[in-house]
Amino acid sequence: MVASLSLPRIMRVGRGAADELGDVLTGLGLSRPLLVTDGFLAGSGAAERLLAGLKGAGLHPRLFSGTVPDPTTDSLAPGLTALRAHEADAVIGFGGGSPMDTAKALALLGVQGGHMHDYKAPRVNLGPALPVIAVPTTAGSGSEATQFTVITDSATDEKMLCLGPAFLPLAAVIDVELTMSMPPRLTADTGLDALTHAVEAYVSRKANPFSDSLALTAITTIGRHLHRAYADGADAPAREAMMLAATQAGIAFSNSSVALVHGMSRPIGAHFHVAHGLSNAMLFPAVTAFSVHAAPGRYADCARALGAAPPTDTDAVAAGKLVDALRCLCRDLEVPTPRAYGIDQDAWARLTPLMAEQALASGSPANNPVVPTTDQIQDLYTQIYG
Repeated sequence: MVASLSLPRIMRVGRGAADELGDVLTGLGLSRPLLVTDGFLAGSGAAERLLAGLKGAGLHPRLFSGTVPDPTTDSLAPGLTALRAHEADAVIGFGGGSPMDTAKALALLGVQGGHMHDYKAPRVNLGPALPVIAVPTTAGSGSEATQFTVITDSATDEKMLCLGPAFLPLAAVIDVELTMSMPPRLTADTGLDALTHAVEAYVSRKANPFSDSLALTAITTIGRHLHRAYADGADAPAREAMMLAATQAGIAFSNSSVALVHGMSRPIGAHFHVAHGLSNAMLFPAVTAFSVHAAPGRYADCARALGAAPPTDTDAVAAGKLVDALRCLCRDLEVPTPRAYGIDQDAWARLTPLMAEQALASGSPANNPVVPTTDQIQDLYTQIYG
């Protein structure tokens, strides 16, 4: 099998990397970036500090802070207006997954036009698009290194997966100092998101030796550091390790694929406005338990990398320990069930058939070791509710 691999052309990784953002753009011959972020980062002064650095480098940036959680097609409209009014030659995604997804979408729509539903999977988007420079502030989505964006259709509430090299950032600037203020809940959700990326990349039907090595490294790092970062947000070595692992997991799944957890997660986010990392966490143990028999060797490798099983265990035993470890991890990090989160049971039951259809339509479940039926996906949704 020949693996088709894609990575950002430039990556700056380490403490203080954000201070080099202006140099990155200058080196690429760019001068008029649109800085895409959210209201929190704009209000905290973090966006202004980036803008000041860009201006100090002789660039002419403009701020767009209208990103919303789980970006929608409606939320893109003012961003496109800002992009065109500024005559931007690049887009900087600054924040968690939502600002980076928004930046990627704006970069493509700003050149090609049309509507996001024109670009959703299974279409593979090759370009053209404006250059995207990604500056993550959370250690989870890995979007800074992936050729994916996820946008919700405002008319249908479908969370659309859009993929292809057109969405791959040209550059990624990864600075752990930007993650130090993450609260425990966000630390847990983004950390579990990164772990899901790594495990799904490794067990995916599209896995390859390149993605495998990054996925296992990320799993090992997360296993050693997620509890620490959750317990003590000031633990700088743990934060730095989690930041690197999130990017490694992002590269892994971008060059392999995600699977059933992500396919089922997106509809939960679209219909019930649950953060992506948290909806992944809600599903992760149950979906793994459903899938593990089909690839015990692969799941066993994940268990050993996570530190959940010793090398002496058989694959079947180690794979079972992975399921147990994920249940314990979600308990330790206080991951709520949909019921505990406050989702109405009748609404959940009513939307379960639609969510199952949307999960399958995304294409991600087809990469799972067990390709589920619609009925099996509905059963899993019912199982995890409460």
